[in-house]
Amino acid sequence: MNPIECAGVQKSFPGKHVLRGVDLVIEPGQVVGLLGENAAGKSTLIKCLLGLLRLTGGTARIFGEDAWDLSAAAKARIGYVPQEVQCFPWMRVEQMLRYTAAFYPAWDDAFCDKLVDRWDLPLDERITNLSPGQLQKLGLVLALSYRPELLILDEPVASLDPGARREFLQTLLELVQDGRTTVLLSTHITSDLERVADHIAFMQRGRILLYGELDELKDRFKRIRISASRPLPATFPLTGIVRCETDANSALISLTHCNDKDLTALRDELDAAVSIEDLTLEEMYLELHHDSA
Repeated sequence: MNPIECAGVQKSFPGKHVLRGVDLVIEPGQVVGLLGENAAGKSTLIKCLLGLLRLTGGTARIFGEDAWDLSAAAKARIGYVPQEVQCFPWMRVEQMLRYTAAFYPAWDDAFCDKLVDRWDLPLDERITNLSPGQLQKLGLVLALSYRPELLILDEPVASLDPGARREFLQTLLELVQDGRTTVLLSTHITSDLERVADHIAFMQRGRILLYGELDELKDRFKRIRISASRPLPATFPLTGIVRCETDANSALISLTHCNDKDLTALRDELDAAVSIEDLTLEEMYLELHHDSA
């Protein structure tokens, strides 16, 4: 049973169509990075998966259950950290931890203590007095301490300093190393995703534009440069072109399905020099969103 299954997910608000048919399947043990521009629909998709928003169309299932009607048992298997962590401001940190622990039989006190110590959380401080970074750390501790099977993170490190962000990524790697924890991580920090994610979903205008294993995406997503002794055509017979710029005898092309056979044929047909450039995850993201930049 897959932790997350989406088919044709749609979500509209008055005068605004946000999700336009999202298809996404996340298998057990995968760490999936969700990348997209602001207003691409990432947070809306996450809220639909958690049953916080009702779908306009399509289906979303968590552990085989309808996301809008999750059982208490299914909810106990999910950890969630939103962009803005909400806690009872009048409570002290230690009280909030104890209060949350009472709802989860699987709460791991030793692991909680380890995280509190690692992130230097002030147990006696009232939540209302915490800095944004400290509040974000508390949200992470609350979500991680019962070792959820599915961890959904929406910009979880936006308020963390570089040291705390590094500690979080190390904790996340430790949590998923046994393959029993599935993670959906939405963030704009591509270097973090390259460190922890094994799959990437690129989201644009309410749809999943491209999804796959990170290493496989890097193998086939390339940028090529063509230089010829005569003017080049405006279009090229290549699959998966996301950007194509020509200037007389030269061309710059980015494509999601680069293969040697097609490039060899193109090189012979045009009698041109063709060079291939590998792309980082950030460069792939920028290429996919080139037209909207």
